[in-house]
Amino acid sequence: AGIMLINVCFPSAEPPYSHLIDTLKDGRIKFFNPQKLNDPRYDKLPLSIRVLLEAAIRNCDGFYTKEEDVQNILDWQQQQNKAEVPFSPARVLLQDFTGIPAMVDLAAMRDAVAKHGVDPSLVNPKCPTDLIVDHSLQIDYSKCAIQNAPNPGGGDGPNQSQGPSRSTPSRPPSRGGSQCGGQRGSCSKASCSDPPASVQQIENTPLLCPFHLKPVSETETAVKNQEMELIRNKERLQFFKWCSKAFKNVNVVPPDVGAVHQVNLEYLSRVVQVSDGFIYPDSVVGTDSHTTMINGLGILGWGVGGIESEAVMLGQPVSLTLPQVVGCKLVGSINPLTTSIDIVLGITKHLRQAGIAGKFVEFFGPGVSQLSAPDRTTIANMCPEYNATVSFFPVDQVTLKHFKKTNFTQDKLELLESYMKAVKLFRSYEDPSEDPEYSEVIEINLSSMVPHVSGPKRPQDRVAVSNMKEDFQSCLDEKVGFKGFHISKEKQDIRVPFLHCGQEYQLGHGSVVIAAVISCTNNCNPSVMLTAGLLAKKAVEAGLVVKPYIYMRTSLAPGSGMVTHYLSTSGVLPYFSQLGFEVIGYGCATCVGNTAPLPEAVVDAIKQALRGPPVCDCVRANYLASPPLVVAYALAGTVGIDFEKEPLGVTPEGKEVYLHDIWPSREEVQQTEEDTVISSIFKDVRGRMEKGNTFWNNIECPDSVVFPWDHKSTYIRSPSFFSKLTKEVPPPQSIDNAHVLLFLGHNVTTDHISPAGSIARVSAAAKYLLSKRLTPREFNSYGARRGNDAVMTRGTFASIKLQNRFIGKPGPKTLHIPSGQTLDVFEAADRYQRDGIPLIILAGKDYGSGNSRDWVAKGPYLLGVRAVIAESFEKLHKNQLVGMGIMPLQFLPGQNADSLELSGKERFTISLPENLSPNQQLTVKVRNRRQSFGHPNSQKKINTVHSRQAKESPSTSQHCLTPRWTSSSSNMEGTLDMSPGLCSESARGLQLSPEPAG
Repeated sequence: AGIMLINVCFPSAEPPYSHLIDTLKDGRIKFFNPQKLNDPRYDKLPLSIRVLLEAAIRNCDGFYTKEEDVQNILDWQQQQNKAEVPFSPARVLLQDFTGIPAMVDLAAMRDAVAKHGVDPSLVNPKCPTDLIVDHSLQIDYSKCAIQNAPNPGGGDGPNQSQGPSRSTPSRPPSRGGSQCGGQRGSCSKASCSDPPASVQQIENTPLLCPFHLKPVSETETAVKNQEMELIRNKERLQFFKWCSKAFKNVNVVPPDVGAVHQVNLEYLSRVVQVSDGFIYPDSVVGTDSHTTMINGLGILGWGVGGIESEAVMLGQPVSLTLPQVVGCKLVGSINPLTTSIDIVLGITKHLRQAGIAGKFVEFFGPGVSQLSAPDRTTIANMCPEYNATVSFFPVDQVTLKHFKKTNFTQDKLELLESYMKAVKLFRSYEDPSEDPEYSEVIEINLSSMVPHVSGPKRPQDRVAVSNMKEDFQSCLDEKVGFKGFHISKEKQDIRVPFLHCGQEYQLGHGSVVIAAVISCTNNCNPSVMLTAGLLAKKAVEAGLVVKPYIYMRTSLAPGSGMVTHYLSTSGVLPYFSQLGFEVIGYGCATCVGNTAPLPEAVVDAIKQALRGPPVCDCVRANYLASPPLVVAYALAGTVGIDFEKEPLGVTPEGKEVYLHDIWPSREEVQQTEEDTVISSIFKDVRGRMEKGNTFWNNIECPDSVVFPWDHKSTYIRSPSFFSKLTKEVPPPQSIDNAHVLLFLGHNVTTDHISPAGSIARVSAAAKYLLSKRLTPREFNSYGARRGNDAVMTRGTFASIKLQNRFIGKPGPKTLHIPSGQTLDVFEAADRYQRDGIPLIILAGKDYGSGNSRDWVAKGPYLLGVRAVIAESFEKLHKNQLVGMGIMPLQFLPGQNADSLELSGKERFTISLPENLSPNQQLTVKVRNRRQSFGHPNSQKKINTVHSRQAKESPSTSQHCLTPRWTSSSSNMEGTLDMSPGLCSESARGLQLSPEPAG
């Protein structure tokens, strides 16, 4: 990606599609209107493909994007899965771990062009880029906020003794008490009645004590963790701040604002962009796995690797094969008891079974209107679960209603709606005449999605709530196993009386004794928590109560303070408390077994019912359920209930109350969600963005055009990619007499190639850091040190799980073939480079699978690897290798290293022709072999060579293979023009030398 240093200047000719320019707002806003093509094919295109078409029309320059590309997209029905087309997204999204190497590369580019007498300030991203610093926080100090916590203080820092005590008393039997610290734990201060000025504000509401909902100061643990974040990552944060000032088109979101996908959804999303007087659809490519969430708001976006993101930043479009688009038609009405999570999981299950890997999914049909914006973004976020590229929800009235609650003014909403309707990117899901044509259609009936619980022993055993009573009965009958308990018939109906607080109750099989509502897995979609709260409210208003012995072991553990806030703001939190679901803290509690012992009377009754040998765990059946169902079963007191036919309970007046009487409607939940949750979250994020972070605001950074590298730094270092940069583009160079660095098997993942976790104390990277006088405690992780090429190169192939056939056991070792020594991979590669020997890698199937990381290609390049010969590649990683000038060569069908009897100790020569093309067959010559293999066309050549070699030296022969050089592009301009060693005629500007810079 280091080629496109300076924007290419094109002749000031009129754009090819200038006749499509239309206007809005009395001519003040211009846009390209594809409808003016007057082509009937446009109305039949899926809306996600229309976004690709608009981008191609707007960016058509005859260089990166040609008129042929526009016509191919317009002819999508015939060209899908065939034509390769460019896509220029509106913006790039980076998180800090993947963003720092990209920004370090840009800073190094400025140094490189400055050495050639070019103004370094010309090096800037052409595409607007947002970098969110959200991956640098680590938990050095913690405070357990769960009942009976063994060590609630947490942390062992030097300042632990300072400040007030953190001790948490054991939970007393009584649920009463109102003094702070008198119930399930203590606040961070002795008194929380008078909060200081530093109280955090969320929509003008102070942070609440999780135990008593009174204002408290910011927790000391959070302050300490932020201080540690600043100390540990000071160099990185200083560099990020310099980037925000030095580069144009770069926006850095500081720490403590929010997670990257949260900020993208809640602050950066625009649906439409306005720039230079033109309006066009918002779109994004990002280096975060959650990027696909944005498709739920009608914004096209997906994840890419770090190298691809750098290319897009510098103005090169993403190259993709025109995808097939699967239309997912949603019909039917949602079951009143079905929650958003039920719907999301149900749709995910259907799509996973449909086999839609690598395709676009676009939703349509009357059922879509029943899904809220959070529902849609949650479904879109599940793309990796069913292997789709995107799950696209076109903009409709629900989308507009959502943005009305966020950061959109009325003028913005009107402009958005006018534009989207003008280019037919706005949908009315109830109107089938607007339905486009799809590659295939999958119909999902929402009414078929019923609420489920999981259990009684394994989470994968899902049980429909309507069958719960019968299923539990069958579990009593079945033999002991994954589900069965094998309770004899005569004991199944036993009822054991017991006294609790002076009143008699009865327990039987299926009686509820613990009920816990947790939200750590429901934070992405708050509707289920609001459903539970509204259910509790209606239950209390109807006069229902939870039995006292269950009431003693009910709890509410929100996943964050924001959950407590919106439950409080919506007015449902007091009703939770009246049913016994009090906030016990923020952390894992009942879900990991951290619950107080059951009352002795309950334990004795359970033992009497079992009448067997003593057991240490009296609760034998456990079910996972959505939060509202936890409340419902707590009210019922048993899982042996048919909610449709049996009442939850009886009011003091003797009236039977059924679940459907108090279950809140989806409309009621969605309205509450929009009014309390969405608006609060957006105001909070916007406030954090505007105010900034105190630590961030106080960070000093250099004020210079080029970055003043600190040679003592172990976090930020100028990479060596540009040390041999030349103004002229060199031709591709052949690989002569290369050694094999690694001989790998199948399924080599990106974790094997470039680990992101902690740095092992005996690794090559550790030796480097120790030489810099760092202690093991200061090593941090590979992810945090991605801005230092010296660390990342040493960390390449440093996984302890790497299976190298040279070694025969897992570990980051390899064989240095000339000496026969077993060395660290980096040390062996370093020796080869000092001796001027090029390197290749032999591998099996699915090389490079897993999460995309730029260092999985950058690292091997700096190790001196020139080619990877494998049976197959993960497509994204293959593109990354091409981007770094490493040839991805694929064995011909039926061939592999074993069938060709390769030991890996041979020497390999790969001759490159002047003109390379995708799927071209190349010849790989192998020395020190007496037998020849390969393509029939090269076999004759091989035999001739053998004959000649046999006459000259009987002990020396050559062996030829013909791997297939694979590329995702049928257009060389889209694939090779960013390659340091493989460049096409379309490359412009400055070019890296093909020799590894080492």
